[in-house]
Amino acid sequence: MPKILRIINRFNLGGPTYNAAYLSKYLPSDFETLLIGGAKDETEANSEFIVDSLGVKPLIIAEMKREINAKDIIAYRKIKKIIQDFKPDIVHTHASKAGALGRYAAYFTKVPIVIHTFHGHVFDAYFSSAQASFYKMLERRLARISTKIIAISENQKDDLVNKYDICSEDKVKIIKLGFDLNRFQENNSEKREQFREKYLIDENEIAVAITGRLVPIKHHSLFLEAIKYVSSKTTKNVRFFIVGDGEERQNIEQKARDLNLDFVNFTIEKRKALITFTSWIKDVDIVNAGVDVVALTSLNEGTPVSLIEAQASGKPIVTTNVGGISNVVIPNVTALLSESNNVLQFAENLLNLVENEDLRENMTGKGVDFVMERFHYSRLVNEMSELYYSLLNSKIK
Repeated sequence: MPKILRIINRFNLGGPTYNAAYLSKYLPSDFETLLIGGAKDETEANSEFIVDSLGVKPLIIAEMKREINAKDIIAYRKIKKIIQDFKPDIVHTHASKAGALGRYAAYFTKVPIVIHTFHGHVFDAYFSSAQASFYKMLERRLARISTKIIAISENQKDDLVNKYDICSEDKVKIIKLGFDLNRFQENNSEKREQFREKYLIDENEIAVAITGRLVPIKHHSLFLEAIKYVSSKTTKNVRFFIVGDGEERQNIEQKARDLNLDFVNFTIEKRKALITFTSWIKDVDIVNAGVDVVALTSLNEGTPVSLIEAQASGKPIVTTNVGGISNVVIPNVTALLSESNNVLQFAENLLNLVENEDLRENMTGKGVDFVMERFHYSRLVNEMSELYYSLLNSKIK
């Protein structure tokens, strides 16, 4: 029975956790899988409920934190010891920190097959040019000791091969992420009523939500600038919901004050406002059922889970066009796209969706079949299993 050791940075709310969880749970029974991950980051919601709900019991390496730190050497040694004890045929790492520690540990313990999945990358918008150059150099070295690199979109493959010269084209395999999307089509009338009743949304109010970590890369300041523009132009009753939490919370609230935008922290004060901060909501399907438009303002994305879930819920989208987003949505059919950092273009797209009920109706539901075919976890599991079998067979030969 082939053994798979799967290593992930940490269990935060997003594509990497879902990807690792579904692969650990649903691979064919002729694979034995062990999942290990880092400790929860205090600035993020704990999403171990994702693996718990599937009955997957990961090993937690407390020293493997989000940022580079002195404890990384301890985490590396622990991973190496786990490899020596478990004796995997394949080590498959997910995201940057786990990708570095896990691949080096696998290489020095002579694991036959080493695979890494890029969930986005840190070459744009995260760091200074000097830091970005260092990470590109590191990833090139790591690619040389990797049997296969997984890109989660066509755009990401192009970045890795052509834009950043991380590895050769023949080393990269595109396998898109997969999710359990069925819940986004179940009991939506009841879920809509539940969300709108809780957050005091009247029937004639249009609700717009942005969901995700409150971190710089998500660029919520652009969302606030667009809210300022839309609220000064629209003839409709519209409210905006910021779903999530993180290190940028105070900065985003201060930006709202600077723009004279009325906002409320609904975890503290239950009242209506132009902008409502909800903090984390575990059941995103309830959020999507309750709102009318889903927004994203990121500076960089790999495969944005919130946009896949929005389309599974049948909701129209307004988003920046960065990273793999154009591979995840159908431009001008399920989503209106704008250039990164172009406040006016984003704001005009948002205003168009708010003002034009016919446009919202025409976009509603158009992405359901699209994402169910491309991003359901069963397709992810099948494609990854085929890759594992192929690599294992090539080693035997």
